[in-house]
Amino acid sequence: MNKQGLITAVAEKLEITKKDAAPIVDGVFEVVLEGLVSEGEVTLGDLGKLQVVERAARTARNPQSGESIEVPAKNAPKFKASKKLREAVL
Repeated sequence: MNKQGLITAVAEKLEITKKDAAPIVDGVFEVVLEGLVSEGEVTLGDLGKLQVVERAARTARNPQSGESIEVPAKNAPKFKASKKLREAVL
């Protein structure tokens, strides 16, 4: 499901128009992004948790030249599914 599909599903679930559902979905995305930036994690009810994790610096290999390169440490988003979600998709 993409963003447009999510807007359609929210509109049907809440019995509102897609035009009214779009700002709701956009607002949720904005709040989640702001929460990740400011607090480092956002719990999404029974779905799971989005977290910002630090990826360690590492040595990698350039596939074209074969030479080793240093990849610096960086922050990256990570999703950890809840037990309820994991059981639902099995």
